[in-house]
Amino acid sequence: MGRALPRPGPRGDHPGWPGIDDRSVADIRRDPSALTGIGLRQIADNYERIIRALPAKPIIMGHSFGGVLTQMLADRGLGAAYVGVAPGQTAGVTALPLSTLWTGTPILSNPFGINGAKPLSKRHFRFTFGNDLSRAASDALWEEYAVNSYNKVFFEGVTSVLNEKGGVTHVDYTRADRAPLLVITGEIDHVVPPAIGRAIVKKYRSSGSPAIVDYKEYAGRTHRLVSQDGWEEIADYALTWAVAHATASV
Repeated sequence: MGRALPRPGPRGDHPGWPGIDDRSVADIRRDPSALTGIGLRQIADNYERIIRALPAKPIIMGHSFGGVLTQMLADRGLGAAYVGVAPGQTAGVTALPLSTLWTGTPILSNPFGINGAKPLSKRHFRFTFGNDLSRAASDALWEEYAVNSYNKVFFEGVTSVLNEKGGVTHVDYTRADRAPLLVITGEIDHVVPPAIGRAIVKKYRSSGSPAIVDYKEYAGRTHRLVSQDGWEEIADYALTWAVAHATASV
């Protein structure tokens, strides 16, 4: 699971967010109407329906806003283990660095567009995802992967930060039976810098819950750490961790 930029491309047996599914980047850019008005709870409900049809609890991993959804699904007890890769914060985690606010500015600056599906400019894409690349290299990634955003997801994520009890992204940090959770961050990520990842982990650990919450930080990694050169190292670590802890939690 991932956010709309770059395209959260699960395919086939691994369905994407509502409105994405198996559509091409060009098709989504041409007609992003299927992305409008969709919020985090609707996306979480969609994944819950899919997961409950499975024969066993899966390992659930998500990147960025997909990491928020991973935590929401963990709160519903749907997985055997969870990995949030550069995950956004859930309700009550108030760390919000300036770089994080800036990445959402193109969408959040227009509250009347809450139900829209706005594209991200190549310039802003580079700040958000390609800050380790030349402008030309970042633009090439934009051409290949970038699709419109789910505006409502951004608004819900931000407004939930200071509304721990009633925010859309509310989770029970004290939940004792939550399967193990791993939070992964990248050192030079502008969207979810390590300060947010550490704040998420602190929130869970300080709640009094005995559930396992681990943290891993990678030097030189941007918000694109799931596709940046060397992504295999992160994928191997996440999978090895999840399998070991999912087995241990059975």
